[in-house]
Amino acid sequence: MQPIISVENVEKLINEVLVDISAWRKNMIHYIKDENPELNTAIIELSQKTGLDPKALATGAYIAYKLLENELTDESDFSLTKE
Repeated sequence: MQPIISVENVEKLINEVLVDISAWRKNMIHYIKDENPELNTAIIELSQKTGLDPKALATGAYIAYKLLENELTDESDFSLTKE
């Protein structure tokens, strides 16, 4: 089961992305290549095989990945400090 995404984490990430969306996306390309190469391959294949804007598709996928990653990290940090 995936974590519930908090409004605070959404706002924080959106504000980060909107500073320079192109630079953020480029950083995420390199990050995902290292962290999860299979996901990177899936994003690239999907963007090549659809008529959708590949940059918009990749940005959406990267945002979803970071939101889930941030929530999982927050939950992990909380469970460690809770004890």
